[in-house]
Amino acid sequence: MLVPAVAAARSKWTPHYSICSEIFEGWNVEKTAPFISKLGYRGLEIAPFWLADHVDAVPPKRRTEIRRVLADNGVVCSGLHWLLITPKWLHVTTPDAKVRNDSWDYVRKLTDLCADLGGKIMVFGSPKQRTSQGIPAKLAVNHLVEGMARVAPHAGQRGVTICMEPIPSNQSCDVVNTMQEAAEVVKRVGHRAIQSMFDVHNTSDEKETADRLIRKYSRIIRHVHINEMDGSYPGTRGYDFKPVFSALKEIGYRGWTSLEAFDFKPGTEKIAVESMEFMRRVADSM
Repeated sequence: MLVPAVAAARSKWTPHYSICSEIFEGWNVEKTAPFISKLGYRGLEIAPFWLADHVDAVPPKRRTEIRRVLADNGVVCSGLHWLLITPKWLHVTTPDAKVRNDSWDYVRKLTDLCADLGGKIMVFGSPKQRTSQGIPAKLAVNHLVEGMARVAPHAGQRGVTICMEPIPSNQSCDVVNTMQEAAEVVKRVGHRAIQSMFDVHNTSDEKETADRLIRKYSRIIRHVHINEMDGSYPGTRGYDFKPVFSALKEIGYRGWTSLEAFDFKPGTEKIAVESMEFMRRVADSM
């Protein structure tokens, strides 16, 4: 029989906190890493456009420097997201076969960037770069599955998992709006390097509660974004995050719990500080 102290220690769940880089608009890695480390974040989730408009503009030497700066501050690259914001021509489901193929080649380059920075996760969101363009949504999904299957082996070789992110229809996206649809893409591709993730902000098309979705799709959830339903930082709009954290604890989730916000008006420091304080209060209350 476990003594109470041991039982309590085993039942405690501590999230691995990460924060998304675009919050630090105008900052560089050298300024960002020590700041987030002091707050308790151990991961920096990088939007490639935060580093450069094109992946080729981040040469091997700079990639090594970024990884070293993060490590020197007790931080790692938790992965990449907002993958296809730049260059502007990218689109992975377009009927234009050349643009589509070139875009998937670019995803392959992003996979190398992620691995070179020490990241293990790539969140595949970018709704404007995957929504259908004058073709049926089902055909666009087919293009998405074909492209994912094409880049999956390379991602697997580099130790990177590409997470299909459900994006709801209210974000002008008609390709993979729900966790069920993301799970179908994962199943169709059938490669361990293609999985999914959970984002609180992206659940408006769902029929089930967030905690039920986490339990139902736990086998494919490899990453989590925390934010309010309107994209504000957590703790500012009254969303009840406790069921979300409880479900993550229940499934034994060990991936990153990453802060993503879309409204930067409150200010970089305020968002980072208050989000961490709030997430810790929620986790400590369980």
